[in-house]
Amino acid sequence: MLPARTDGPVRVAMLGACDDYSGGKSAVWPRRQRAFHDLTVRVFLIAACAAMLLPLAASLAHAQSLRQGVSAFGRQDYVSASRIFIPLAERGVAPAQSYLGFMFETGRGVPQNYTEAAMWYRRAAEQGDSLAQYSLGLLYDKGFGVPRDIIEAGKWLNLSTAAASPRARCRASGPPVA
Repeated sequence: MLPARTDGPVRVAMLGACDDYSGGKSAVWPRRQRAFHDLTVRVFLIAACAAMLLPLAASLAHAQSLRQGVSAFGRQDYVSASRIFIPLAERGVAPAQSYLGFMFETGRGVPQNYTEAAMWYRRAAEQGDSLAQYSLGLLYDKGFGVPRDIIEAGKWLNLSTAAASPRARCRASGPPVA
């Protein structure tokens, strides 16, 4: 053990694997203490692994739910799709927010509400969803659910174009390039 000091920083000595708690005298840990120590380390490692895998499991659940919502939307079961998309959108899942914006814009499965559509499009657009950026830009251009603002419209339309794939950009700008 290190001598105690009162005039400087406090030092703490670590007990070694063979030290016991009786003044630092060397002794071999009894089997029971070693087994408890090994079990504690294992439990800690399992808990650490579980903590790292939890976000992955949550994202897989989001993906599965999103897939179910897209499937319901594809079957034109818009009410079921909205029931799936709303909780996901509230949790910040950008594709669900984009779908929900479209559903509010067109009145599919929910009452038509341009203001609500603009809100969901904006949430998804701020996360980089290019389809939501495009749709929000069109709402600003038309003045649906938001004040008509060509500067804001241009901003969102340019952002959507910049985020789109080169193939989609060519399709949007004119005839296909051979």
